[in-house]
Amino acid sequence: MTALDLSSPVGVVGTGTMGQGIAQVALVAGHPVRLYDTVPGRAEDAAAAIGARLDRLVEKGRMTAAARDAARARLLPAEELTGLADCALVVEAVVERLEAKQELFRALEDIVDEDCLLATNTSSLSVTAIGGGLRAASRLVGLHFFNPAPLLPLVEVVSGFATDVTSATRAYETARSWGKTPVACADTPGFIVNRIARPFYAEAFAVYEAQAADPATIDAVLRECGGFKMGAFELTDLIGQDVNESVTHSVWQAFFQDVRFAPSLAQRRLVESGRLGRKTGHGWYDYEDEDGEERPEPHTAEPADRPPYVVAEGTLGPAAELLALIREAGIQVREEDEDHGTRLVLPSGGQLVLADGQTSVEFRDVVYFDLALDYRRATRIALSAGHDTLPQTLSEAVGLFQALGKQVSVIGDVPGMIVARTVARIVDLAHDAVAKGVATEEDIDTAMRLGVNYPLGPFEWSRRLGRDFAYDLLDDLHLRDPSGRYAPSLALYRHAYATEKREGAS
Repeated sequence: MTALDLSSPVGVVGTGTMGQGIAQVALVAGHPVRLYDTVPGRAEDAAAAIGARLDRLVEKGRMTAAARDAARARLLPAEELTGLADCALVVEAVVERLEAKQELFRALEDIVDEDCLLATNTSSLSVTAIGGGLRAASRLVGLHFFNPAPLLPLVEVVSGFATDVTSATRAYETARSWGKTPVACADTPGFIVNRIARPFYAEAFAVYEAQAADPATIDAVLRECGGFKMGAFELTDLIGQDVNESVTHSVWQAFFQDVRFAPSLAQRRLVESGRLGRKTGHGWYDYEDEDGEERPEPHTAEPADRPPYVVAEGTLGPAAELLALIREAGIQVREEDEDHGTRLVLPSGGQLVLADGQTSVEFRDVVYFDLALDYRRATRIALSAGHDTLPQTLSEAVGLFQALGKQVSVIGDVPGMIVARTVARIVDLAHDAVAKGVATEEDIDTAMRLGVNYPLGPFEWSRRLGRDFAYDLLDDLHLRDPSGRYAPSLALYRHAYATEKREGAS
């Protein structure tokens, strides 16, 4: 099944930000576009707004004047829904209420031809439920664009329970012909991105609620150590705390209040107080300063002396690159063979251990360090220590990483720290999604890189970390928090151990 022919009209119902964006995408691709909105005059206003954006594309040299004029000629506001009768595809971008969408599609069934493809841009509702009352739900598909639609490449193509392969394939190929990067997805709460991204926010909020670190420090660690473009607190301020919490709550409810997707009480209090982020001038951070955005500084440790040497027991697993960096810094590395060792021993006798889901308080003299996307390029490292950690051990650990050119943030003694627990949970949800037929590994990686700008897709992370890292970390976390929030999925267990045993047997 191929994409819609460019001569085929595309209808867009709903002329808000998303509706206008989708209409612009189809228009620039070459389709005639019909705009409809239930509020009189809004379709005309939307057409004018789209025309103004096309003017700006011409001014920036991204579109010729002739192409703009041709596009404007193809854009027609419709006074009635019947003005979409000749469309080959109708995309709705109306209010996120199930009843409103169902009513719209029932009306469209009586207007458009039988072979017209129907699409919903819903981000939180079930595509299956939206099509539940249709005579031919097989032609309804989800086309979830990301805002702003003309700029962001990702489109989640969602198949409802009744969607047939022909409709899904045509929608997929059409999105691709529009210059987008489509990914195929089953109709599951949150689809791909909003399902798998929940831990990025949830774990940052959990560390904050545990009083282990402040928002500025957590954000700095996620950016400068984890490689994420933005931290969870600044990102939710940008999205809007009410919007982000609403999506989280929707996914949690849709999964029958599964504790893995539980909303944050701290975020709830923020929403209740009206501190919704940038749009209200205050969220996790204050945006009311007219001379510039005043942002609290992350906690950064004072300079400490570098240790003269370290003893490496084992390979350090995902942190193996540290050994080369330590040597390059002029610090002696004494290596001892350990079959399962993943630690450094400092001159004080204390241990420096990669975050593993356990806590420093369980041991006599241990400092944990967080997972990094790339230890060579990371500019900040988080450390955590317990009550029984000797001050000298913590000082040597701080001095070691400072000698490697890193700023150091010392946080509270929380299992899994910040980056490690976040990445492990994202990896787990991704494996679980594949096992349940939500999407392929490739499409999940693509969706998370393009949809939320992650530095790596979950399966890219998983391969880099090794088979058992995420499972073991979550299993240890689950022992310390038996609520079920951190219980690793059966899919992750099979990935970590069943395959490993099979390979060992061969």
